Amino acid sequence: MNEMETRLAACFKSVLPDLPLAEIQKTDPDSLKDWDSVAIVTLFAVIEEEFDIEITIDDVNSDYSFQGILNCIKAKQQK
Repeated sequence: MNEMETRLAACFKSVLPDLPLAEIQKTDPDSLKDWDSVAIVTLFAVIEEEFDIEITIDDVNSDYSFQGILNCIKAKQQK
């Protein structure tokens, strides 16, 4: 994992503490019963603080997977 992926994984781990670190990169809302709308909003708040960006549900185009959110962060940081 590169630095950005490691930081994002830490965000996921803080919101979904029962998720094994090895599973974070391949997880999505459909794979976890604890990943509900509250978890998504909380995750976005943690990501915003960690990466100093504003992120909305529209920004990720309904792809709430680790990779989808990572792609969104990369796009935001390039602006």
